[in-house]
Formats: sequence, C-alpha cells, structure tokens
Amino acid sequence: MTELEAGRAETLAPVRSGAAVQRYRDVLIALIAFIVLASLPLFTGSKALLDFVIRCSAYGLFATSLNLLVGYTGLTSFGHGMFFGLGAYSYGLIMQKLGVPIPVAFVATLAITAMFAAIIGAICVRLKEIYFAFVTLAFQMLIHSTILSWASFTGGDQGLRGGIPRPPFLGIDLANHVHLYVASCALLILGLLAMRQIAQSPFGYTLRMIRDNAARASFLGIDVWRAKLTVFVLAALFASMGGMVMALFVSGAYPEFAYWTISGEGIFINMLGGVSTFLGPMVGTVLLLLLNDTVTRFTEYHGIVLGVVILFFALGLRKGLLDFVAEWFAQRRDAGEGR
Repeated sequence: MTELEAGRAETLAPVRSGAAVQRYRDVLIALIAFIVLASLPLFTGSKALLDFVIRCSAYGLFATSLNLLVGYTGLTSFGHGMFFGLGAYSYGLIMQKLGVPIPVAFVATLAITAMFAAIIGAICVRLKEIYFAFVTLAFQMLIHSTILSWASFTGGDQGLRGGIPRPPFLGIDLANHVHLYVASCALLILGLLAMRQIAQSPFGYTLRMIRDNAARASFLGIDVWRAKLTVFVLAALFASMGGMVMALFVSGAYPEFAYWTISGEGIFINMLGGVSTFLGPMVGTVLLLLLNDTVTRFTEYHGIVLGVVILFFALGLRKGLLDFVAEWFAQRRDAGEGR
C-alpha cells in the first residue's frame, strides 16, 4: 500500500466506524420497538387499538416510502398510491387464483410491483418536477380505471370478494388476529429499518445531492436517471408492502386503494409529520388516522377539519410536526453551546 492509499484508509476509518455504530444503533432501536409493539396484546385486550396499529403499519410503510421520493430525492409523486393498490390487488389475486403459500405470494407481489415500477419509472423520472408529478398521477388513474373496467378479474367497483385465503405457514396463522398484528408490526419495523439504511447509505446521500442540485450531481459523474429510477422502484416496493398489509387487514382489495386520494393522503401525511426527519411520515400517519377516527365521530365534514389542520401546518408552522420539534431542539442546543 502506498503512503497515499494508507492516508486515505486512515481518513476513511473513522467514517466507516461511525457508520457501523449508527447501523447497529438503528438495529437495536428497531428490535426494541418491535418488542414493545409485539408485547402490546399482553397488556390490552382492545381490538380497536390493535387494528389502529395495523392500519398505521400499512399507511406508515406507504408514507415513508413516498418520503424517499419527496424528502430525499425531490420527486413529488401524485401517483404513488398506485403501488399501494397494486400490492393489495396483486397479493389478493395471487392468493385467490393460485392458492400458493403466503411467503410465495409476498415475493411474487414484490416482483410484479418491481416490474411495473421499472416500466413506469423509466418514463417518469426523465421528466421535470411538475411533469413528473402529473404523469405519475396519470398512470395511477390508468391503473384505477383498469381495475374498475376489468370486473371479471378484479371484481370491478365491488373489489375482490370472497376474502383472501390465509393458509398457515411456519406456525404463523394470519387468520388469527394477534398473529396478523404481530406480522404487521414485523413488516413495519423491517420496512422502516431497510428504508433507514437506504437513506443513510452512500446511495441515500447521492439522492440528497440530486435533490439539491441534479445538474451538479451529473457533472460529478452520477447517473442521475439511474439513481432516480432505482429509488422509484425501491419506494414502490415498500408502498406495495403497505398495500399487502392493508389487504390482509380487510381480507380484500378495493378500487379506493388505487385511487388518487390515496396518493393525496400520502402527501398530507408527509406534510403533517415532516419530510426532513426520517420518522416524520410515521408521526404524520398516526396524526392523520387519529384525526380521521376522532373527527368522524362528531361530524360528517371531516374533510373540512382536515383541510384546516393542513393549512395550519403549511401556513403556520411551515413544516411538519417532527421537523418543527427537531428544529426547536437544535436551536436550544445551539443556544446552550453559545453561552
């Protein structure tokens, strides 16, 4: 090894060591979070609470995957919900038509989603921001229209009827509500951990560079189109996981899962929780579901209330809740160090 190579290795050693420590810390936090969530049924018999966590798992995976595009890459997708619906329908149809084991259906659904995402993404990521947003919306409406019109296969506006088979595998029976709850929590934690590693990897910092200045990233030799396509496909896979969780929860799939309002909810969730912090979309998911569940008990005009809340965050705080909290703590820390 030359002196230059040795010096470079010594310079990179602390960086690699810090990254390894961060990775182990993330795994430890994920493990603790899973243990806490999985033990919840031991302390409460509330089926409504477990249902709420399952819904948070589905929408949390979807919203966090959307933030890979919006927050980390600067790609605002108005059609990301198509992959949520695609995951739900693909999984449901595979289980209904083929009756394969659940893990096989899970992998097959991800493969189908990756194929569709690669084709759609290859077209969309070449476009500028506003055109990207509306072309993704157009593809979502195309998929939604296909679901409605192909009634003999998808069930049309009635959705997949007859339920989704849940054959036991490896001692896990997803027909059991507690097993379904624990499996949903496991998928949520694994999905969040995987997305966290993507965000903190060199590839994640490449995405940030593309977000901040795509032209400069291209001048530095980064294949911007390939990087955008890669994160588009990855985000689609995690959104598809959320769709599968929702399909298991409701034991079916419905056209609303692929409608444009799902993408709108994803945008709202990111606005509520924040896009600058990794867990912002999870906080936004909890807030949105709590708002929906609470407001609908008192008024049928829950959309107006939700709009007021969104305006408060957009015009008042001008950032998501977790972004606001993180910035406040950073200011307090800086003020303390300046004394």
